[in-house]
Amino acid sequence: KPKTKRSKRFMESRAPKLTEDVKTAMIMKGGNTSQTITQALKDIYALKKPNAVLYKKKNITRPFEDSTSLEFFSKKTDCSLFLFGSHNKKRPNNLIFGRLFDFHVLDMIEFGIEKYVSLSEIKTSKCPEGTKPMLVFAGEAFDTDNEHRRLKSLLIDFFRGPTVSAVRLAGLEHVLHFTALDGKIYMRSYRCLLKKSGCRTPRIELEEIGPSFDLVLRRTHLASDDLYKLAHKQPKALKV
Repeated sequence: KPKTKRSKRFMESRAPKLTEDVKTAMIMKGGNTSQTITQALKDIYALKKPNAVLYKKKNITRPFEDSTSLEFFSKKTDCSLFLFGSHNKKRPNNLIFGRLFDFHVLDMIEFGIEKYVSLSEIKTSKCPEGTKPMLVFAGEAFDTDNEHRRLKSLLIDFFRGPTVSAVRLAGLEHVLHFTALDGKIYMRSYRCLLKKSGCRTPRIELEEIGPSFDLVLRRTHLASDDLYKLAHKQPKALKV
């Protein structure tokens, strides 16, 4: 039981809510990393800000072998999403996207970076920090394959940003595009430009702003169907 007003406020902030807070991601690197991984983590952090925590120190852990370290940091920072980057001879330029339920790992999907273009390499003006992106998924696998369906759900959780009741046209500025093709995921980031069209509806052009990733699927750790359903269960009060 909390003894001070400060600890009471802290406990209330962590208590279950009818409407969840925006999901926060912790972004961390393993014991061994490469320049590619270090820069990739910084770029994805830039996309997620302000709903992310970037750890600068190395964390000597292997999420697929032992997830206790991730679960500890999740509880400490109240983060339900994570991105873990590492690099070794067996799995070079490795990224693991994951999410947690009740501070225990729910899903983890591992990728290898085959090709990467950083934010700084594409010399265009960027979207403001905290811009809510539009998420576009292309490829049959996202609808037909169970692993890709989970991946789609995980990526939506990771990048969706805050839930809003209304959006103005000028606010539709950032597009994240994911394409599934031949066991690879192609991630592209665009800025939406509204041009004059001679009528009321503007003409839309997409300008690539980075980062750009060509990712190959490696290992997966997916929750059982029962646990997955439990994690997505909504309170009765929200269904009324």
